[in-house]
Amino acid sequence: MARSIRVLISKIGLDGHDRGAKLIVRNLRDAGMEVIYTGLWQTPAATVHAALQEDVDVVGVSLLSAAHMTIMPEVVRLAREFGIGDVPVMVGGIIPEEDKLPLEQAGIAGVFNPGTSMATIVETIRSLAERYRAKRVNEPVPSLTTAPGVARTITWISDNRGSELPATPSPRQRTVRIGITGAPGVGKSTFIGKLARVLRARGRRVGVVAVDPTSPITGGSLLGDRLRMMSGTPDDGLFVRSLSSQGHAGGLAPHTTDVTRALLAAGFEIVLIETVGAGQNDVEIRKESDAVMLLMMPGAGDSVQFQKAGVVEIATGFVVNKADLPGSDITIRQIRESLEDNRPIWPVSSVKGEGLDPICDWIESLMK
Repeated sequence: MARSIRVLISKIGLDGHDRGAKLIVRNLRDAGMEVIYTGLWQTPAATVHAALQEDVDVVGVSLLSAAHMTIMPEVVRLAREFGIGDVPVMVGGIIPEEDKLPLEQAGIAGVFNPGTSMATIVETIRSLAERYRAKRVNEPVPSLTTAPGVARTITWISDNRGSELPATPSPRQRTVRIGITGAPGVGKSTFIGKLARVLRARGRRVGVVAVDPTSPITGGSLLGDRLRMMSGTPDDGLFVRSLSSQGHAGGLAPHTTDVTRALLAAGFEIVLIETVGAGQNDVEIRKESDAVMLLMMPGAGDSVQFQKAGVVEIATGFVVNKADLPGSDITIRQIRESLEDNRPIWPVSSVKGEGLDPICDWIESLMK
């Protein structure tokens, strides 16, 4: 299997911590897998919806609430309802040995208790993924008319099978591609999640392409941006797809252009492209988008830094995120004094959901 295994790990229910799940996630990443982690307090529906959009090879659920006999059959049922019933589903947690057989009879492909070794979990995932992919070797060409079809189309593009797909139709509606970049830790994913919800409230269909780095040592990736964008209720008008950079320079992933084009053709009017945490030279996003928002935070630098060429130079607009923190006024003034034009600067608090409407107005004004 040339492409890395894609596995989704979800915490369903009201478990108060996810230390065990994070340990599993890191070990799977170190085993060379692409791991999408959805975070705490997910629902079965949100988990399956994420697995659909991410087109994963295996779904793993971590449960410590003793609700496995209720939750896991519901996950299997929803997977069938959403059109991905063939994706193997696993569960790990505090599961009595006598419940293992009933869970397997309910369609769970792997059941792990706290004594299961990490080597066993990794090997089971590899085996399940290999069998799942083998069944799809001769699958029909996917279509952009269904959500599973959109997800599979993106996978075909990522697998260098784009030449086998029908020509991507031009979008019929007004569209725009917005690049969102900034240094690690500035809050890009949280900002995108909140921005997407405001755009959805305006009736816009939104696609998100979220790029995370690939380990240069193991080849694995932790695709964790989705956990800051998910809500408990699936939304067919918001499509989030995580991509690993695979060593691609410039903060993006291979095939970003074609993936974005597919989302636009599938009816998503606005596509937000999130880069890997960017440095001054990561400017490729400008070629892949109609406009670029550069996220900063209070204390991000001084006027000399803002005058340097690179990512500041290619920004179409600036977002000072976490603007509820001290120093935001100083940062905004320094940016303004360093610019020789009237590019917009928006103060935003993503956590509080403040300052997003002017940005949405700006994005809609760019649609063509």
